[in-house]
This record gives sequence, C-alpha cells and structure tokens, in this order.
Amino acid sequence: MTDYAQEQEMEIDALEAILMDEFKEIHSSESGLNTSGRCFLITLSPQEDETDESTTMPVQLGLIFSHTEKYPDEPPLLNVKSIRGIPVEDLKILREKLQQEASENLGMAMVYTLVTSSKEWLSERFGQESSLEIAEAEERAKEDIIVPHGEPVTLDTFLAWREKFEAEMALERAKIMPESALSAPKEKKLTGRQWFESGRASTKGAAPVTEGLDEEDDEDIDFDEDDFEDDEEDMLEHFLAEKSESSSHSSRRP
Repeated sequence: MTDYAQEQEMEIDALEAILMDEFKEIHSSESGLNTSGRCFLITLSPQEDETDESTTMPVQLGLIFSHTEKYPDEPPLLNVKSIRGIPVEDLKILREKLQQEASENLGMAMVYTLVTSSKEWLSERFGQESSLEIAEAEERAKEDIIVPHGEPVTLDTFLAWREKFEAEMALERAKIMPESALSAPKEKKLTGRQWFESGRASTKGAAPVTEGLDEEDDEDIDFDEDDFEDDEEDMLEHFLAEKSESSSHSSRRP
C-alpha cells in the first residue's frame, strides 16, 4: 500500500533543499485554493541568461500548490498568481497548461517538473521581449541623460573668478596703456553692460574702457550706482558663459 503522506513529505523536503528562498509555506487562506491542508508558494522568474545574471527580471510568478490526499496518484491543487507584471489572461493560460501536465505525470512526484515548465513558459513569454525592452530603455536613458561637467557655480567660485578676471584686465591695461595713451583718442565712458556687449570683454588684447584716459580724466568721472550694479550682473553673465563653454569642451573629450 502506498504511503502518500511519506512521499509528499519527502517531496517537500527536496523542494526546500533545491529552491531554498524561493520556496515557503503559506496559510491556506492566502493560497486561493479550496483546502485546509498545507499550502506552499514558489516564487519564479524567467530563466536567467547565464552570461548576464545581473539583469533584473520585470516579471515574477507565484506558483501555489497543495497535496491532495492521494497525491501523486492524483494531481495536486494548483494556483498561479502574478507577483509582478503578468497579465490575468496569461495566468489563465499558464494554469491550464500546468493542470494538463499534472494529469500527464500522475504516479510520480511532479511539482518540480511543473516548476521547470513554468520557468520555461515565463522565458518564452516574457524573457526575450523584456530583454529587448530593457536594452531599448537603457539606450534611451543614455541619450537623455546629460552628465554635468565642471564644478558647480557658487558665490565663492564666482568671487574667485572675478578676482582673477580683474587681475587679468589690470595686466592687459598695463600692457596697452603706454602705447594707446599716445595714439588713441579719448572715448566716451561705457557702462559695464555696453562694454560686455561690445565684445571687448571676450577679445584678448582688446583695449579696456579706460583706454586713452589720463589721471585727471579719471578724477572727473562719476560712477553711477546703477552702472556698478550693471557691471556686477554683466560679469556674472560672462562668468556663467565662460563656465558653460568650459563644460562643453570637457564633455567632448574622449
């Protein structure tokens, strides 16, 4: 006489050893099965490509079973549920497939056979399709993401740049003044904004706005507070433009 209880216990021990964390016992109320007996949940994903084990599968299946009194001479109670990403219509197809296979394997422990069949079905249904979708999503992400280069603009970095900028302008002024004071006519004082917009700020070696002015002329110039504020704004705009151009050159480097 067949000892069904012993065969069922041996199968459960084997499944625990093989599936480990993917195998666990659940309460019958969670199973969706019409039974008060012991119920088990096996968590399955499509078979992974051995060359890329790090790929996260977008779908997960829960295979639920419970032994009947005369299992394996009669099929187990079976249910399937989506843990992630499997449509109801696909679950219905898989359930019917597993019930058919259970009927074909009567007389032998069959749960692991049903597990293998479920994994194969998941791979055929979702594996290749999901891999292509993941690859396409990664390519789109590479195109859309702009990696920032350079250091962030802060008050400290701007002040440091301004100090360096003013020192460079003073050096250029010292180089140009002796020659230009003799030959260049006096120019009308420009505001900071006019000076920057004229292109002199970005032209190496260009004469600064004080070109051609002697000390007496400097004493007669009135500095308007609005003009000073404009200078500050224009210098900041120039600084940001310079930082942006530097970042653009960095991003094009191999």
